[in-house]
Amino acid sequence: MDKNARLIIALSACASLALPVSLASAQDNAPYTVLETGQRFGRLQEAVQAIGNTTGTILIANGRHADCAVQTAGSVTYRAETPGQAIFDGVACEGKGALVLRGTNARVEGLVFTNIKVDDFNGVGIRIELGNLEVSQSWFRDSQQGILGGIDTKSRISIDRSTFTRLGTCEGPGGCAHSVYIGDYGSVSITHSRFEQGRGGHYAKSRSRAVEIVGNSFDDSAGRGTNYMIDLPGGASGRIAGNWFVQGQDKENWSAFITIAPEGRQYSSAGLVIDGNDARFAPGVSRTSTFVANWTDDPVQIGANRLAAGIKRSDRR
Repeated sequence: MDKNARLIIALSACASLALPVSLASAQDNAPYTVLETGQRFGRLQEAVQAIGNTTGTILIANGRHADCAVQTAGSVTYRAETPGQAIFDGVACEGKGALVLRGTNARVEGLVFTNIKVDDFNGVGIRIELGNLEVSQSWFRDSQQGILGGIDTKSRISIDRSTFTRLGTCEGPGGCAHSVYIGDYGSVSITHSRFEQGRGGHYAKSRSRAVEIVGNSFDDSAGRGTNYMIDLPGGASGRIAGNWFVQGQDKENWSAFITIAPEGRQYSSAGLVIDGNDARFAPGVSRTSTFVANWTDDPVQIGANRLAAGIKRSDRR
């Protein structure tokens, strides 16, 4: 064998050895890791598909991710490597949101969703269409909506220790978007969370037959063009307790803080308890409003709430 032939063989051998190293390096830098298998992926959708119709957890690396995914099966946990440091920025799947969920279960832990905007003005961090959803320690900001839910009367949604900032809009032709808007779900729980600086619509709107809205703050002092703090458009049972409400100056509608069945009675509100809340106006705001506006004759149980001057306890509309 001549010298040139031996050189070609040697170079080919080096190249074949270098290729796996290069691929391994790229894999090591991939931002999504399926914890159960250790597999790493460059796109979130690939990680979701790898879990498929099973149960798994995707660890999401710190940094900004111009990415999104659709979950159609299985039970998936989406977990930030460091809470508050893994950010989904500006990309929506199916013209809907960063996470579009219609599997069996989904859990979101420590993620940030920002700048999600779509043509129909319903761009969201999370679009939950079917299945159960649990959200904790997450931040939704500067988008058209934070969380938007569909119809699944057999499933539940839980939101805990999360923040909703500069969300909502009434610019779209189909009506207003809101910080949180849940359709006809089996139950909705919103606890220990903060709503602030709304940009239109309501802060929390739910068509669920059962709600638990406990221990939250609704700070509308820097809101613009907002409406109600809590809107139960078809009525609901459950509990609204231990919340702190501040109504700001710049509002589309300041006539009430909480509304019951303004769009028609779908569910009885006779089992709804509203107790231990604090409601007031932002400094410098002088007007009258109603704490609970009820469009039905259901005997809502309104307990002891701390209401500032100018806020009527309740009225029938």
